Amino acid sequence: MTRISLARRIKTVMRYKVDIVRIRENMITLNGWAIGRTPESRLEFFIEDKNRRPLECKYVSTRRDDVSQIYFGKAYDRDFGFDIQFPYERGEDYYLVIECDGRRVKIRYNEELIAKRSSVAHKRKEKIKDLMNMETVRVAWDFWKENGLRALVVKSRHKLQGIDNDYDYGEWYDLTKPSDEELEAQRKEVFSVEPVFSIVIPVYQTPERYLREMLDSIIAQTYGKWEVCIADGSPKGRSAEKILKKYAEQDERIRYQILGENRGISGNTNAAMDMAEGDYIVLADHDDTITPNALYELAKAVNKDQDNEVIYSDEDKLDMDGGALFEPHFKPDFNVDLLTSTNYICHLFAVKKDLVENVGRFNHEFDGAQDYDFIFRCTEQAKKIYHVPKVLYHWRCHQESTASNPESKLYAFEAGARAIKAHFDRLGIETESIVKGVDYGKYHTRFQIKGEPLVSVVIPNKDHHADLDICVKSLMEKETYKNLEYIIVENNSTEKATFEYYEKMQKEHDNFHVVTWEKEFNYSAINNFGETFAKGEYLLFLNNDTEMIEPDCIQEMLGYCQRDDVGAVGARLLYQDDTIQHAGVVVGFGGIAGHTFIGLHKSENSYFHRAMCAQDYSAVTAACIMVKKSVFDEVGGFSPELAVAFNDIDLCMKIRSADQLIVYNPYALLYHYESKSRGLEDTPEKVARFNREIAIFARKWPDILENGDPYYNPNLTLRKSNFALRDLKKEKIGEPYKLEVELEREG
Repeated sequence: MTRISLARRIKTVMRYKVDIVRIRENMITLNGWAIGRTPESRLEFFIEDKNRRPLECKYVSTRRDDVSQIYFGKAYDRDFGFDIQFPYERGEDYYLVIECDGRRVKIRYNEELIAKRSSVAHKRKEKIKDLMNMETVRVAWDFWKENGLRALVVKSRHKLQGIDNDYDYGEWYDLTKPSDEELEAQRKEVFSVEPVFSIVIPVYQTPERYLREMLDSIIAQTYGKWEVCIADGSPKGRSAEKILKKYAEQDERIRYQILGENRGISGNTNAAMDMAEGDYIVLADHDDTITPNALYELAKAVNKDQDNEVIYSDEDKLDMDGGALFEPHFKPDFNVDLLTSTNYICHLFAVKKDLVENVGRFNHEFDGAQDYDFIFRCTEQAKKIYHVPKVLYHWRCHQESTASNPESKLYAFEAGARAIKAHFDRLGIETESIVKGVDYGKYHTRFQIKGEPLVSVVIPNKDHHADLDICVKSLMEKETYKNLEYIIVENNSTEKATFEYYEKMQKEHDNFHVVTWEKEFNYSAINNFGETFAKGEYLLFLNNDTEMIEPDCIQEMLGYCQRDDVGAVGARLLYQDDTIQHAGVVVGFGGIAGHTFIGLHKSENSYFHRAMCAQDYSAVTAACIMVKKSVFDEVGGFSPELAVAFNDIDLCMKIRSADQLIVYNPYALLYHYESKSRGLEDTPEKVARFNREIAIFARKWPDILENGDPYYNPNLTLRKSNFALRDLKKEKIGEPYKLEVELEREG
């Protein structure tokens, strides 16, 4: 009998949970946690067969600070998690037995029960049970106090909706990763160009198991042109030389150097780079792993275009015992403004060695964010940057790593802010401040406004003068930037009060102008008409049913719009109930285009905080969009053939075709009371017109609809706006979502 003893504590009684159950090659693996009444409570684990006879099992304890924090209020130096593995025979019953504080529990396992626990219904029940704990109550109470009951109800509804997912990420990954047959085919493939990848690994007191797993994952690569360059900066007598020597003797592609001292993360990495003789440098941490197809995908990218000097991939996280994958990060193609909001590139990262020689290696002045600084310098100079939309890297995650607890390394956050500042300094872009965004590791950059350029605010209006007054007054009375002119495009109003309002405002404000559009409604033509009266260098197209919330909206948008590489800037728009109406546009949502994160409460966490990160998108809504007047004129303004729908998306696509970026800035925050002025597409004539405009847009921009939005990721769904995993039963990876029903009109 194998018995395992641990020290545990809990305030009431023993608690436990088996998170993951797997059957692999006649072995059952159980991952979970257990705690007793006190930190010193003694637990015993063992496995019994159906006759209650004890069986031999393998046991590994794992750190579970999340459990400690929930039940004890802080992290204890205890391994609260367990990983138990034992052999099984088909058709037999087995029992996990846990004893603690005089209590004994037995949990039965067999193939049928394991299959049942893997079912959608069972997982839904488990997710509901997971929500029913004191930590959930505490978090909910704190959220309620800060944001109110309505916000809590919205957040709770989204949590419960998440329970209906058909599979978790681990299952999804198993369904999408390369098969054994595909891996074998990769091993046989011969590329016309065969680059050598130098995988540089700084080692410092690495646990033997983790280092072995990293090296084993490299040896298992389907592409064989690689070398490993390891620099061990561990203190004397504590190096990994014994392990490294063994691996080097078995494979001549593995080379190492014992530094005898710790030169810091930058110095250790640079020492590893000094050993590199390959064509590309690949960065890897000493305790992570890469997928078997990682280097194959890099080689494939090089063969696709040899100007791809920087290559990066998607990634996920690996728990400390290596038994579970979670929190996949499916990234966009290169997104320079997202990169200045957060180091979204991270892993896997490969860069041409010649480029490294030009930009320099790691700089110790940025230790803590040395890779962030390095990525900036590489991407600034690279001929082309290529994104592989596949998970090629498993990032081992524990509480003290910035992967799971950024606040544990505040110095890393501060180093990151300096890296961003250095990036903008090299580009000659003046910043006013770089501060903490929604969380550590997320940055909010404010740019210096050059001069005090005039901004022309163009607002179409048909009656609804009360809404218009709220919109204009919010800018006049709250906005800190004052050099504005207002051009109200009167569009067939009929109410006397509307014209009285116009007259009053023009008498009271020299910068308030009304111009009259006398033809039928055409959103594009109306805005183009209004623009001809604008005197400003910058145009702010604004719906009359919007209201500014943050007083620095104009400055936030203007700071980006003044950059030479930016053509237009959008804002974050909320419904009246403080849920998101617009946080950027993805072309392909719903078949054509749609807003991201619709209905998410402003205080909820979005996918990797994307709703709260300044970033580039293919489009933003014209309900609030700032455009350089010169760029607007260059691309011909809004397209009149799109009278109602998708005219703003089309404008953004034309601006992007002129090699200008479209930036979404979440710190420019407004309410959007959603198109009160125009009404719904509720007649056959309106529906027919709307469908015609869908066809026009699709004919104008077929490539992005067919190939996918570069600022999204093909592994994420096009059926919802929340960046959820693709539903493999309804959507194939990389294929556009076919329009099956009439789309609702965009606001």
